[in-house]
Amino acid sequence: METSRSLSEILPVEQHGDEPALFFGDDVVTFAQLKQRVTATARLMSRVSQVGDRISIVGPNAPAWIDCYYGVPDSGRLLVFLNDRLAVGELASIVRRSDSRVLIGPEQQLNGLRSELGDSVRTIEEAEWEKHLEGCEPQVESARSLTNSGQSGAAWIIYTSGTTGVPKGAVLTTENILAALAGARACRPVRADDVFLFPFPLCHVAGYNVLHLHAHGRPVVIMRRFESSAFIDAIDRYGVTSASLTATMLSGVLEVISRHPDRRRQLSTLRTLQYGAAPMPTSLVRRAHAELGVELNQGYGMTELAGNAVFLDAEAHRHALDGDERVLRSAGRPAPNVEVAIMSDDGRMLGPEEAGEIVVKGSQVMVGYWDDPEATRSALRHSWLHTGDVGTMDETGLLFVVDRKKDLVVSGGENIASREVEDEILRVAPEVLEVAVVGIPDPHWGENVCAVVTFSGTAPQGQLDIDALNHRLEPRLARFKLPRHLVSTPELPKNATGKIDKKAIRSWLLQERDLIGDRWTSPGARETPQNKGSGVNGPDALSLDDVP
Repeated sequence: METSRSLSEILPVEQHGDEPALFFGDDVVTFAQLKQRVTATARLMSRVSQVGDRISIVGPNAPAWIDCYYGVPDSGRLLVFLNDRLAVGELASIVRRSDSRVLIGPEQQLNGLRSELGDSVRTIEEAEWEKHLEGCEPQVESARSLTNSGQSGAAWIIYTSGTTGVPKGAVLTTENILAALAGARACRPVRADDVFLFPFPLCHVAGYNVLHLHAHGRPVVIMRRFESSAFIDAIDRYGVTSASLTATMLSGVLEVISRHPDRRRQLSTLRTLQYGAAPMPTSLVRRAHAELGVELNQGYGMTELAGNAVFLDAEAHRHALDGDERVLRSAGRPAPNVEVAIMSDDGRMLGPEEAGEIVVKGSQVMVGYWDDPEATRSALRHSWLHTGDVGTMDETGLLFVVDRKKDLVVSGGENIASREVEDEILRVAPEVLEVAVVGIPDPHWGENVCAVVTFSGTAPQGQLDIDALNHRLEPRLARFKLPRHLVSTPELPKNATGKIDKKAIRSWLLQERDLIGDRWTSPGARETPQNKGSGVNGPDALSLDDVP
């Protein structure tokens, strides 16, 4: 493989140097300034680490993330994305597994990680980031190929949950990222006056959208964290023309406008909404179109694809909204540089309308999982990336996601490994004999985590309730992974080989809605008046994985 070009080469400094590249609160960074920051970041990395080292970054959205997106790979290091919603123990595990040499983030989080990691990792506090950049020379030696990873041009490592419950680090090269940008360029056109609002955590692969806008010389508005009212204010303040949302986010924005109709005027510049990441009910898509009058664009992708690979563009949405409900339920069509097929379990290619695993081939497919050859072989067998999603394709090339083979629960755009939650429940609740964690479809969050348990013969079934269980789990799991429902049963259904039958459990829970009860309402739970006690919506709750 040839050495990949530098990521920062996409920054159009000569044409747009004096124009804004980033808006973050009151701060404005031009393309020329961003290029200088990226160069300083690369120089800083060369001072504190060696070529091929892993550099981890954690914390809420901040300009340092964007500096590192470009600057760390430019220096010949790999940037490891850390989700700050994870518990300290989870973060420390990823830092160790990636063998990161440097850790960047807010003081509070770094303090917790220092207690877990000791002196094995050098830390740089976010509050000192600007001072560090100012102390670096404006030039950096070129170092774009990595030797220790065995892959040329490796740039990012993004950890994603798997069916085993152990996060796997998808290694993305510069070539992978540029290929994803090429697909977006073909299927998500950027207009000459676009201003893009990015409300997602920059620790997700969805951050490739930032590079997509930058490659076109257009600015991106970065939110520290998403909040519906602040999202509306940002559109008004910066003249935002396009934005990306999950179903949960969109529902919240529409609810604010419903309560305060006068705020609709703040959205006057908005032309396009992109969506994905979590289930999007067709009813919500129609409502967004009717109430906001915007164009819509859906993306299907995942971390292993460096972004989206399949798109349902604005023209297809217009056609679907005119009455073709079937098209609206599809994921869309593959980008021009991507092959998508449906494969049987024995590796045969299936025909139109035949259900099988969705597989993908193309330059944006990851090179593998960091230090996990077995998982890499499993994911990239038959020369295709096996997504773990079950789907069909029609004769016109439209892809339909039917179900997931992996036991992931997708809630609010976050992937949650059921095995991980199960293991922690068994660890903290000795009175539980068996447990099965499944996703319960929800039109607002996509899915909620439901734990179905059996108790040991010596434990009374009423001994453990949802609040008591989550009180024990909170130190061990990120809050979004905590069960929202707890159901007890004398026995879990099992298949012929003795394995717990989760398909039967899901069917049983959906038929016996009263077993699930009301949404968990402990302090801090993601509760909103409009969705409390809402019913389930199976067909609309299917996931399009984790890329908006």
